Amino acid sequence: MANSRIEKYHRQKKPQKSHHKGLKYLLNAILALIVIMVVVFVYYGISAPRVNSEILQSGGSSTIYDHKGQEITTLGNENRTYITIDKVPQTMKDAIISTEDRHFYQEHLGFNPFRIFMAAINNLRGDSIQGGSTLTQQLIKLSVFSTKKSDQTLKRKMQEVWLAVKVERNFSKDQILEYYLNKVYLANGTYGFQTAAHYYFGKNLNQLTLEQMALLAGMPQAPNNYDPYKNPDAAKTRRDLVLKAMYNNHKITLEQAQNAKNTPITAGLKAYRPNTGVGENKLIVDPYIKEVIHEVKAKGFDPYRDNLKITVNMDTKVQKRLYEIVNSDEIAFPNNLFQTGVSVVDPNNGAVIAMIGGRKLGDVQLGLNRAVQTSRSNGSTMKPILDYAPAIEYLHWPTNQIVRDTPYTYPGTNISLNNWDYSYMGNITMRTALAESRNVPAIRTLGTVGFDRARKFARNMGINVPQNEGLSAGIGSEVSSLQLASAYSAFANGGTYYKPSYVSKIQTIDGFNHHYDPTGKKVMSEATAYLITDILKDVVKPTGMGSQAYISGLYQAGKTGSSNYSNEEIARNPSLANMSKDTLFTGYTKNYAIGVWTGYDQPNLHGLDATQQKIAAQIYQHLMRYLAAHSNNQNWNKPYSVVRVTGTNILYIRHHRPNNIPAHSTINNNNDNSANEVVPNRGRRAHSNNSAEFGTDDDNRSNSDWDNNSNSNSNNNNSTNSSPDTTTPPTNGNSATNPNNNTDNNSNSTTPPASNTPPVAPPANNGQPPTQ
Repeated sequence: MANSRIEKYHRQKKPQKSHHKGLKYLLNAILALIVIMVVVFVYYGISAPRVNSEILQSGGSSTIYDHKGQEITTLGNENRTYITIDKVPQTMKDAIISTEDRHFYQEHLGFNPFRIFMAAINNLRGDSIQGGSTLTQQLIKLSVFSTKKSDQTLKRKMQEVWLAVKVERNFSKDQILEYYLNKVYLANGTYGFQTAAHYYFGKNLNQLTLEQMALLAGMPQAPNNYDPYKNPDAAKTRRDLVLKAMYNNHKITLEQAQNAKNTPITAGLKAYRPNTGVGENKLIVDPYIKEVIHEVKAKGFDPYRDNLKITVNMDTKVQKRLYEIVNSDEIAFPNNLFQTGVSVVDPNNGAVIAMIGGRKLGDVQLGLNRAVQTSRSNGSTMKPILDYAPAIEYLHWPTNQIVRDTPYTYPGTNISLNNWDYSYMGNITMRTALAESRNVPAIRTLGTVGFDRARKFARNMGINVPQNEGLSAGIGSEVSSLQLASAYSAFANGGTYYKPSYVSKIQTIDGFNHHYDPTGKKVMSEATAYLITDILKDVVKPTGMGSQAYISGLYQAGKTGSSNYSNEEIARNPSLANMSKDTLFTGYTKNYAIGVWTGYDQPNLHGLDATQQKIAAQIYQHLMRYLAAHSNNQNWNKPYSVVRVTGTNILYIRHHRPNNIPAHSTINNNNDNSANEVVPNRGRRAHSNNSAEFGTDDDNRSNSDWDNNSNSNSNNNNSTNSSPDTTTPPTNGNSATNPNNNTDNNSNSTTPPASNTPPVAPPANNGQPPTQ
């Protein structure tokens, strides 16, 4: 019996033991969770960004000035007038504290878990306008972290609390409040309450009325929502909540609150106007300022914190004129999706005068700058840079150098190359080939120069051509409008390349000036630059390929360019047939070089028809006409190293006289002291294009007449029906046979390659007419 009672006792105790064991596990789990959270908190805290008085106070905004010293805009996390806490009226302090952190002066931890919980409850009930963060935490957000909702992570929250604790330990309450009220954003480009007082009411902070202070105190939570100009009703509702909070916090009487509440929101409010650096002006200068920021950072400064005075090369009037051209109805743009990127450079020093990164962009700021993007082909604007200038520089080609415009196949492939019109002109001069943008002679020229040597030449002009693009880069590679304007500047100034620059001077807060004077690099002879310029003058004549850029009486030169769609792209979207993907125009005078790109951000959805292909040159023309009206119209002086054959359009480099000069022509030595030289009749003439500027010669000389010229191609073929040429080796031993699929007016037909390694297939349908 006794044993039975003992067994019964033990059976009754077992469940109780199990219950205590479960509670123990729960407590251990909670303790382990707490330990883990503490460890994670400390880990995240230790890895948090550093915070000191400089960061909390911030040095102030950097100011940007144009080349004439006129203020353009300000940069930085604030555009503000700093005010110390002793200058802030008590009523303003009461309004801020009652709104943002009623127990600010009583709390010393930096955060309040109980307040976070109660704020959530009270906000649901409508009894409070405060959030869960203390004012110290809000200061940390403004100083260290992004305010984007996507950045509100657990790690960020833990680091915010960690830093708030540190700030509370190291700074007084008045210091924290001072940092906060000078840093907070109050819409319309204003940072800090003193700045806002001036902007909205034209007064100092201590001159504001109660209702005006309440209006400002209510804005930080959602500045744009409570903007009194854009949302006056919402601003008044928010202001009245601030007045209620001040009354509940015993800072004002009921009568004061009621009187202020009955005051219209517009009382004392100044008329709206764009703030410095925001609004319309900000949109006008935005792409330029984006590049300024990059350049200033590259020079080792922080434009957002260093309180700099930055002088840039922008001409504000030119910038505004360019913005007007591309955003008005001055040019018949097809729609608002049609885009452009335009760069204006001073050829004599590389200074970027103006830049537009797009059109009809709305309020987008620091977005895609299409003027500097290098993901689109520059088409035939590459030909002077990579093909013909190296041929003149290294091979001393004259303008009447005979080049072959006959059927052509890329060496080592079965990929044939055609011209934009699917026809061939036979043997023509270099002048004709470049001015009329013939593809086949350009590629043959590049092959003769040597791809590697030509790449080096282009690299010296700021354009990097990838090795794997091969010979097809001679009719287009990925080059921006800024790179084109800067490269063509070397043609304009006689052969010196200047790296494009935005910043001319930076003054630091201690008053020290850092000047940035341009340093040019001689990349070609004066003769090369002059011959290219003389040919490109033909492009911008009324009958030239770039006639849309013609300006009567102006000495200028330029080149058209476009890229077309491959068969594969058209198969995916048949509506792109007979359209161009990109069109470009680059032109220059002695004073300005302008690069223009036009196209669509989504080229596989939209293409450029024949009319739209003219717009790039039209943009150039409208802008250059404005620039020309405010600058000297000077022609280029022929250097001594260049000889012109009188009565013709033939130019050649002194001591490299071609054999195919027309009979009985006179050599014009220009600056040479010797008399003009009469060329004897050798019974042969060179083919010449019909130039409006110089005399013409209708007789064509035969291939055999040119065979003795050391600069000639050895495999000339007069027949346009001859078999394709597959044996054009580079003269320097380089072999580049990989055509890409980004070409200007380039009509390639593709057949299966002969080797087992297929080449990159170029477009097969590019038969579009050039920009006319």
